[in-house]
Amino acid sequence: MRLRPTSRRDLIKIGLLGSTGLNLSHHLRTQAARRNRLTGPSDTSIIWLWLQGGAPHIETFDPKMEAPSDYRSMVGALSTSLPGVEFGGQLPMLSTHAHEMSIVRSFHHSNADHLGASHHVLTARDAPGGVQQQQSPSLGSVAARVRGASHPQSGVPTFVRLSRTISFDFDQPMWLGVANSPFDADGPSRSNLNISIDASRLDDRQSLLQGLDRMQREADQSGLMAGMDSFEQQALDLVSGGFRQAFDVSKENPKLRERYGPKLGAQLLTARRLCEAGCGFVTLNYGWAPTPSDTPFAWDMHLGPGQPKAPPMKQQLESIFPMFDRAISAFLDDVRDRGLNEKILLVVTGDFGRTPKINTFGGRDHWPNLCTLAFAGGGLTMGQIIGTSSTKAEYPTSRVIEPKDLMATLFHVLGIAANIQFADFSGRPRYLLPEGANVIRELI
Repeated sequence: MRLRPTSRRDLIKIGLLGSTGLNLSHHLRTQAARRNRLTGPSDTSIIWLWLQGGAPHIETFDPKMEAPSDYRSMVGALSTSLPGVEFGGQLPMLSTHAHEMSIVRSFHHSNADHLGASHHVLTARDAPGGVQQQQSPSLGSVAARVRGASHPQSGVPTFVRLSRTISFDFDQPMWLGVANSPFDADGPSRSNLNISIDASRLDDRQSLLQGLDRMQREADQSGLMAGMDSFEQQALDLVSGGFRQAFDVSKENPKLRERYGPKLGAQLLTARRLCEAGCGFVTLNYGWAPTPSDTPFAWDMHLGPGQPKAPPMKQQLESIFPMFDRAISAFLDDVRDRGLNEKILLVVTGDFGRTPKINTFGGRDHWPNLCTLAFAGGGLTMGQIIGTSSTKAEYPTSRVIEPKDLMATLFHVLGIAANIQFADFSGRPRYLLPEGANVIRELI
């Protein structure tokens, strides 16, 4: 029997018109043509674990136990699998994985404002003071612009945001165009890649998966799949195939899911699944703590009059670190066991570190002169400490690494040319990397 052409009504019926529209299949054709003009590997991925509020560099990876008591790590220190290297005392699992990580102890910038610092680290462009809106494209959007907004085979979005920062978002495409926005799985319903999925339904995964199953069955039963061209089929895959499968963590071994743990662990497991399905850049934010607090971000532990009900900083750290330690350790084991540690790079960082000297209220304030930065996987050289800090963890004393160098390194992992340019809204070509950005040579 000869299949009839796909009609407008058919496309509406299976959800490929309107909010998930014909614009999507047209967009896929356009990006495929553009991808043919750009070079670089398409099988590497980055998972960006963002520590909103400023995780303390001392209590994470630079404990300085020989410093005076009002400087050293308030949670102690642990020996690691790297001889002579210590991590903070609340990271027992990660301490056994130190040989699978590279820690930068000299990551530095100069912006002590949450907004300005976040903008600087996420875009590699400094913005003076408390910038209220993004001014430069984020790295995830750059990846989407270069590779195309979705994977050419699976249809999975190139740039996915699993959880947002609490009060602002500096991971937008700006003049690279709205099609290169992150697919937001955690925020309000929005259109990215010409798709709209109500994010509230992502919390009810059973309902979401049932709906996508039903859409795919209707398409198969009506014979529409055979009548579609490859781009229309790819568009359907995006909303019912690869995307659906990547979010279905129930397919994972229950023992593995237990090893990852809840919240952050579930997000890291989802991020790994997204990367396996072809996603190029996944962002997630960890700032959750189970103890009640007036602090706006879980890592922002000033204490004092501004946070009158906040528990002592040591108590907060003892609440927030176990999930962090467990989830990342499980992730490192998982990607290694799957042979993915050459393909997936995990980056752990945030807006800044905390003051080396404990303040009069028993907390730590903003400190951009040294910041937490750790890498794992991505085909980079692991098992090393890069750079050094002063004896009280105040300033870098060698190999100063800045946000622009971090971005250059991630360009390298994603196969993006350092001199790549795209036109802004005025038509003027602009470089994506800031001047003077250098790949962290110890990693390659």
